[in-house]
Amino acid sequence: MRNAVLILATFPLLAGCVVGTVAKTAVDVVTLPVKVASAGVDAATTSQSEADEKRGREIRKEEERRGKEARLAEERCRKGQPVPTDRCVSVQPR
Repeated sequence: MRNAVLILATFPLLAGCVVGTVAKTAVDVVTLPVKVASAGVDAATTSQSEADEKRGREIRKEEERRGKEARLAEERCRKGQPVPTDRCVSVQPR
């Protein structure tokens, strides 16, 4: 009997939780399409800073590739095994 009274006394307290949960769910349902649409637009567009970062990475990668090719060409020239595209500078003794 005491347990039944205790359970019945907690119902009004739980009702507030249920109302709050229902209200939060309703807000989530209403705002979900807006969140999905904004995420789609954000994924489809690139900001200027993102474009700058991407271009910077491309430039650094190209510079690294050119540096590697130059070092390999220099090594081939030093060893006396240049390929036709290498621009070996022959050093003339004075």
